[in-house]
Amino acid sequence: MENQLLGELQKNNAFAQKRVYDRFVNRMFRLCLRYVRQEEDAREVLMNGFLKFFKTIQRVEYRGENTLEPYLKQIMVNEALMFLRQRRTVWVSLEEAETTPNPATAPDVDFDAEALFGLVLRLPTGYRTVFNLFALEGYSHAEIATQLGISEGTSKSQLNKARTLLQKMLKKSGYDHARRNG
Repeated sequence: MENQLLGELQKNNAFAQKRVYDRFVNRMFRLCLRYVRQEEDAREVLMNGFLKFFKTIQRVEYRGENTLEPYLKQIMVNEALMFLRQRRTVWVSLEEAETTPNPATAPDVDFDAEALFGLVLRLPTGYRTVFNLFALEGYSHAEIATQLGISEGTSKSQLNKARTLLQKMLKKSGYDHARRNG
């Protein structure tokens, strides 16, 4: 099925493009939003990503039923990173991170994926970017360093600071890991 869809995409079939867009738009928008907090900016990244995907689909070789999504995801991540680099908003100081607003979550509420997603969005851009690339996308620190033009040490430091800040945010929101798993 995906092999046929890929073939139609490579023929610039508008119906196939619409099917792919409809199938992935929500997931890819959330991915873009993880990197670029403002919805308007995330939509811009999303649209640029889909345009690039459709323009470069000729390069894609069928590798099984999960061929399209990883390629599309990689494009979206690259577009988001390019957007951040163009705006020079990637790195912040620890002092700026500590002024990040606390989530308005009632204490003792179980955290689900949506609540955690909301906390990740509140991370400063540099922390959020490295956290997303490492913890959610599976990039190594070496790959992150190359992608962002930073050292591996900076990548590791940003990840550590992101995790520490997330833990503080969770605790302030009433989530106590030890109590829930104890």
